[in-house]
Amino acid sequence: MSEVKEGYALGAEVDESDSFDTITALVAEDHQHDIKLRTMSWHKTACLLAGEQVCLAIMAQSWSLSVLGWVPGIITMVLCCILFWFTSITMHKYIMKYPQIKDICDFGYYVFGKSKAAYVFSAFMLLANNIMLIGFHTLTGAKVLNTLSDHSLCTAVFSVIVTIMGIVMSMPRTLHHVSFMSMFSSACMGISILLFLVFAGIEKAPLYGYNGNYPTDGLVKTNAFPLPGTTWVACMNAVLNITFLWVPQILFPTFIAEMEKPQDFPKALAVLTVISAILFIVPPAIGYRYLGQYATAPAFGSLGVVSYKKASFGFVIVPTLIIGVIYANVTAKFIYTRVLGTSRHTHSHTVIGWGVWAIIMVGIYLVAFVFAEVIPSMGDFLSLLSATFDSFFGFIYFAIAYWQLNRGSLFKGLGRSINTVFNIFIFIVGLFVLGPGLYAAVKAIIADYSGSITPAFTCANLAI
Repeated sequence: MSEVKEGYALGAEVDESDSFDTITALVAEDHQHDIKLRTMSWHKTACLLAGEQVCLAIMAQSWSLSVLGWVPGIITMVLCCILFWFTSITMHKYIMKYPQIKDICDFGYYVFGKSKAAYVFSAFMLLANNIMLIGFHTLTGAKVLNTLSDHSLCTAVFSVIVTIMGIVMSMPRTLHHVSFMSMFSSACMGISILLFLVFAGIEKAPLYGYNGNYPTDGLVKTNAFPLPGTTWVACMNAVLNITFLWVPQILFPTFIAEMEKPQDFPKALAVLTVISAILFIVPPAIGYRYLGQYATAPAFGSLGVVSYKKASFGFVIVPTLIIGVIYANVTAKFIYTRVLGTSRHTHSHTVIGWGVWAIIMVGIYLVAFVFAEVIPSMGDFLSLLSATFDSFFGFIYFAIAYWQLNRGSLFKGLGRSINTVFNIFIFIVGLFVLGPGLYAAVKAIIADYSGSITPAFTCANLAI
């Protein structure tokens, strides 16, 4: 049992043959505590995965299609789906070999040969990625409230309201409790998407596009390929927009670590993959069909009837808050275990334990709030997040994990050889997203700063 406790962060290696015994020991140890973490079934995990994945970013994909056109856009979406499945399965196999892994930082530590530098690097990336995403959802919540209320309050005030709501909702310390919220989140986002599709189909024409109100840019039309004059930077940012939606694996090790039977994770993953394949491709395609070159990100902004826009966009407030809660929980848990370590406060209902948890959660949301207020275009910064973080946590880490799992037998048989070549491709995709993708994201941000930008802590109306 002492080896299991030691292995929680930077512990001893566990052989794959002993992994199930180690999982049993970890679960038994966890269940001795007042606050039990390893309690989620694969059904609850599937709800949590769907709650995190079924998000507003789906509604930005019609814009990606308007930039890339049908052929490159759909190919990119399908390819991302395939890569998502393979990399997630590789992650799970690796965690089954080292079941003491409890977050992406532990994963990076083991994958890179028990490197403490890799652990620190992964920790920085985890915190930066998650806190900026919480900030994005804070800003999104303020936009929803702006839209619904016709800008009845200063936008900064709306951001404060969303921040306070997020802090309160993030107080549960187990993902088991958060999974219940996730079911409600997915349902609300599903209703929002359905209403958008109905409204886009029944209205005569969209109202707003980035090149002017309808019909300034002509009648609605779609294209098979990017239009002449479309820049490489625009195309790359559209690809990053799609990639961002398909790369949530930074949270998966934490989800797996709170499963009672982590070996069942592929069942939850299969449910998520089917849901994602449908929701990430079909609604954006329908949206592009009806909005064409007038598609905005999110697509709600293109609807011509204000009541339609409010009715569909209003439901987004629920997933906006709950997805922020999921990222906040994973982030706070990482900091929390670094602060309190293996002391009794970590797993018990003590004043110190809950006090530290509350302080950490408030600190996370305050930093996220500042990000939300000072960044001029969160859309471009999401491209930056995708290029910087998704390249590692969506591709590179898992290609290396595959190599670690199969060293010495990478080309043993036809099936293994094909798998190896495919993982080499995954590694190259990661490098491409990191290199040219990062360049395109930075260029877009520079363009933002060269023009008129929204001032920090603004009261300006940010309604869509």
